[in-house]
Amino acid sequence: MVYRASGLDGALGRGQRIHLQLWDTAGQERCEARAADAWFRSLTTAFFRDAMGFLLLFDLTNEQSFLNVRNWITQLQMHAYCDNPDIVLCGNKSDLEDQRVVKEEEARALAEKYGVPYFETSAANGTNISPAIEGLLDLIMKRMERCVDKSWVPEGVVRSNGLPFADRPGEERNAGCSC
Repeated sequence: MVYRASGLDGALGRGQRIHLQLWDTAGQERCEARAADAWFRSLTTAFFRDAMGFLLLFDLTNEQSFLNVRNWITQLQMHAYCDNPDIVLCGNKSDLEDQRVVKEEEARALAEKYGVPYFETSAANGTNISPAIEGLLDLIMKRMERCVDKSWVPEGVVRSNGLPFADRPGEERNAGCSC
């Protein structure tokens, strides 16, 4: 995949080739009743540790799936490589409007509570799949750029806007990555 960052003016930057892996770890709810639960948890937490971001999906036609989002976010925050991982929340099965039990307002309120973007998606017809993935990718790449800005730039070097890297409000030089 080629990632093109957009600047403040909306112009696309130079393309950067990236490798993107999406892992589907669905099924915890079904596995909890089985002896395989410990195995499943160890497998998913191993994925969490190595992931740079998460698309967290719930089923718009299943209230319990929506209620489980809070637990999943807690799990991601506990087991991810950093304290505040990049997450995009997706309400899936938006194509099944007649079976919907989770209101869009409820889902948006939950996403806002956790400070994450929200998309209503459909794996069946592809609605909002690309925007959700691109949104997550943007979050990850911006985090990486912040890390590079703070960690790899020698003292005294200035940004393209003429300001030293240490002069950003609320940021200290060598404060480390935002991870």
